[in-house]
Amino acid sequence: MLKKTYPYYLANVAVAANTDLEVTDKFSGEVATRVAMADAAAIDKAIGAAVEAMPALRAFPPFKRQAVLEHCVSRFRERYDELAMALCIEAGKPINDSRGEVTRLIDTFKVAAEEAVRIDGEIINLEISPRAKGYHGYVKRVPIGPCSFISPFNFPLNLTAHKVAPALAAGVPFVLKPASRTPVGALIMGEILAETDLPKGAFSILPAHRDGADLFTTDERFKLLSFTGSPAVGWELKKKAGKKKVILELGGNAAAIVDGDQGGKLDYVVERLAFGAFYQSGQSCIGVQRILVHSSIYDALRERLIAKTRSLIMGDPKNEKTFVGPMISESESKRLAGWMESAVLDGAKIVAGGKVEGAMFEATLLEDVKRDSDLYRKEAFGPVAILERFDDFDAALETVNDSDFGLQAGVFTDSLAHAHLAWDRLDVGGVVINDVPSFRVDNMPYGGVKDSGLGREGIRYAIEDMTEMRLMVMRETW
Repeated sequence: MLKKTYPYYLANVAVAANTDLEVTDKFSGEVATRVAMADAAAIDKAIGAAVEAMPALRAFPPFKRQAVLEHCVSRFRERYDELAMALCIEAGKPINDSRGEVTRLIDTFKVAAEEAVRIDGEIINLEISPRAKGYHGYVKRVPIGPCSFISPFNFPLNLTAHKVAPALAAGVPFVLKPASRTPVGALIMGEILAETDLPKGAFSILPAHRDGADLFTTDERFKLLSFTGSPAVGWELKKKAGKKKVILELGGNAAAIVDGDQGGKLDYVVERLAFGAFYQSGQSCIGVQRILVHSSIYDALRERLIAKTRSLIMGDPKNEKTFVGPMISESESKRLAGWMESAVLDGAKIVAGGKVEGAMFEATLLEDVKRDSDLYRKEAFGPVAILERFDDFDAALETVNDSDFGLQAGVFTDSLAHAHLAWDRLDVGGVVINDVPSFRVDNMPYGGVKDSGLGREGIRYAIEDMTEMRLMVMRETW
């Protein structure tokens, strides 16, 4: 279970400033713990400490940064069950999914520990003409400076890790604002980081209300803002960010195409589609929202997917058999229910699920949803998926691209030509062949285009954003 209270971390130190933030058990709705909230003065102090930490971090060598990350890996393993249960309670994530996220947290820090000692540069041959004879170029990567991180509620461990771990590897100080609905995992991470010999000011983890956290975005002492969350918020933050670099990992309404050659593999395809659509109550930016199925196998897949959807157990996320837990809040459930009801009034049919009670939203499958509806055009971010048929693969690719989003897409096909065609034509950050767009390994480049964001996560790619190239030119003969 959770502790009664949690402090925030200011310049590496636990501060029990107050207990102003109530964190609820998302299934029961009861207060599970109380967390210290940072005000503007605390945030300002944390930024100042991060600036002051830069000289010490520059002198903090790669092997020491690696040791910090390895310490985290060891402690995460020791506190595995505690982290999983905290996630289950504060996010309402089914316990098996919570354990999976802790495993990914560990993987992410392991990759970062490996990358910490191989942030390499290059030698450039500058002798491209007689005037450059005797000149040589050398490039190294240096920390960009203090970074601001804002993490989301849906993967409060691993998506936080995708900011914190590369920062530790790169040697940049950071100030993190975890999601107010799910701050506990990040604060446990802070408790573990406080056990290390990181220079003072290297990290601060400060829960704060959105309306009181403008400094995370506007303060010019930050050299980078990394935000994961909704598109509306992310693009607005970018407008306010000033001169700093901005990395945005935003939303999507991801599609999966099932080609006509998959008739003999429907059981596998259905298992993966159900997972991608309804895993952690659909609250994933790469959750399967649109399913395009070739007409030759549409009816057979539809029948099996309906049966699979109806078989998924909804209930208490602490129950080992639960697959669908609560959405993050009743207001989010009502928002999605309104979109569903509007689609039905406009001709859509619910073929599985559709029951909504409080924050509990049953795994739901629809068809005949019009393409101009909110349920089709916007990010559902809940356990709802839409079935539609296609006859022509090129047309299916055009349908997937007919979206304001472009994070990832999945394509089930045995055709190498179709796989490459999808890779060439789909306007997304990643194409996953023979699996759902929800698939992610934590060292791969991950991010989107269009309204889905800017930049790429994945440890090595994040390190590139958190460092800058510095050139030295040497004239060796004169």
